[in-house]
Amino acid sequence: MISFLLWCILFVLCWPLAILGILLYPIVWLLLLPFRLLGFAIDLSFDFIRNLFMLPFTIAGRR
Repeated sequence: MISFLLWCILFVLCWPLAILGILLYPIVWLLLLPFRLLGFAIDLSFDFIRNLFMLPFTIAGRR
């Protein structure tokens, strides 16, 4: 909602820039999508390694 309000303010102040932003937003989103997926994969792999090392302590703590 805040981004929409900011876009409305930008549209009132400088409508060509607001229209350009609307047109470029999907392209920028598609360009950044692989980096988001890569970050997600790296985060999952670090979680897996952490859980793998913490498994003996987790098993020992349940006794």
